[in-house]
Amino acid sequence: MVTVPVRGVDPIQAGRPRAGRRMTVGVEEEFLLVDRHTGTPVARGPRVVEAAMPLLGEQAQTEFFAPQVEVCTRPTATLAVLRSELALLRRVMVEAAASEGSLLVATGTPAVPPRRPPTVTPGERYRRMAARWSSLVGGYDGMVCGCHIHVGVTGHAEALALANHMRPWLPTLQAIAANSPFSLGRDTGWASHRSVEWARWPGVGPAPLLDEAGYERLAGHLVRSGTLLDRRMIYWHARPSEHVPTLEIRVCDVNADLDVVVLLTALVRGLATSLMPDIGNGQPPPDLRDPPLHAAHALAARRGLTGEGLDPAREEYVPAVTLAERLLERAAPGLAVTGDLDLAEELFDRVRRSGGGAARQRTAHLRRGRLTDVVSELARTTAAA
Repeated sequence: MVTVPVRGVDPIQAGRPRAGRRMTVGVEEEFLLVDRHTGTPVARGPRVVEAAMPLLGEQAQTEFFAPQVEVCTRPTATLAVLRSELALLRRVMVEAAASEGSLLVATGTPAVPPRRPPTVTPGERYRRMAARWSSLVGGYDGMVCGCHIHVGVTGHAEALALANHMRPWLPTLQAIAANSPFSLGRDTGWASHRSVEWARWPGVGPAPLLDEAGYERLAGHLVRSGTLLDRRMIYWHARPSEHVPTLEIRVCDVNADLDVVVLLTALVRGLATSLMPDIGNGQPPPDLRDPPLHAAHALAARRGLTGEGLDPAREEYVPAVTLAERLLERAAPGLAVTGDLDLAEELFDRVRRSGGGAARQRTAHLRRGRLTDVVSELARTTAAA
C-alpha cells in the first residue's frame, strides 16, 4: 500500500528535521499490584485507583485484570516535564497501593504466580472481551504490563506514515525495553516474556504498511468480521490512536527504572523527528519481508540487549547492542533538534552497562535464588522514581 505524503512538510526543509516543530510526547505505564509479604499478584486494582483518583483524576485507571493499574501522562514537549510527571504518578500510586496492603511493581509479567487465576476488572467492554476470548483469560497467565509511548501527530495520515518508516527500528526498541524474564515462578528463558504472552491476543504484531484509506478499510473489516471487538483492539506495535492525535508505540515492557522510560521516549521522538524529512520527500518506507521482521521481534524478546539481534532491513545478525547503537545514531538528528541528544547518550550508556531490566532482574535472583528478592528489588526501583 502506498504511503500518503504528509501534508504541511516544507520540501525546502525536507533534507533535515525542522527545529520549528517539536512533537509532544506522552506515556502510559501499566503496573502490577502484589502482596507486600509474598509478592503474589492481588486483585486490588479498582480500590487502588479509587484511592489515587482524588490526586490524579482520570490519569489513574484500572486495567483488564484486577491486579493491574495504569497511569497516563499529559502531553508535553519537554522530557524533564515528562519525567517529573511520571515520578509524581508513580509516587501517588505507590502510596495508594500501600494503603491497600500491596506494592506497585513495574515488570512485564508477574515473577511470583498468583494464588488463583486473576479476575477481570468489572466493566461492559472487559466483560465482552473476556467472554469472546475466554481461553486467554481463564488461566494463571496473561497478566502483562507494557509501556506505551505516544508522539503527537497531525492526524492518521502522519501517524501511519511514521509507523511505516519506523518498522525496522521497533525490534531494537523492544530489546532495550525487555523487562520480563520471570513468569509464574520460573525463568522463562526470554528477556521479554510479556511479548510472548501478549502475542496470544488478536491484533498484536507488526503494523502492516498502510496509508489512511487502507487503514480505514482494514480497521473496518477487522471489527465487522468479528476478528476484533472494536478499533481499540488494534494492538499493532505502532498504531494511530483512535482518541487522541498521536502515534502510539506499544512494543515496550514497562520498566521499574524510570530513566529507561525516559530513554525509550527520547528515542521514539528522536527517531520520528529524524524520519520526517524522508516522509516529506516522498521517500517510500522500507519494504521489509515479513519473516525477518517477525524473527527480529522474536529475537529481541528472547535476548533483549544480550547476544545477537537481527536487523530486519539488512537481514543480518549483529550484536543487539550494535543495533541499539544504530538506533541511537539514526535518532540523533531528531534528538539534537529537541535538545535531548546528550541526555539520550547518557541514559543509553547506563542501560548498556546494566544490560537492561531483564538482566537486572536475573542479577537480583542470583543473589539468593528467591523470586521474592526480584519482586522486592522491582518494587524498590519503581518507588525510587
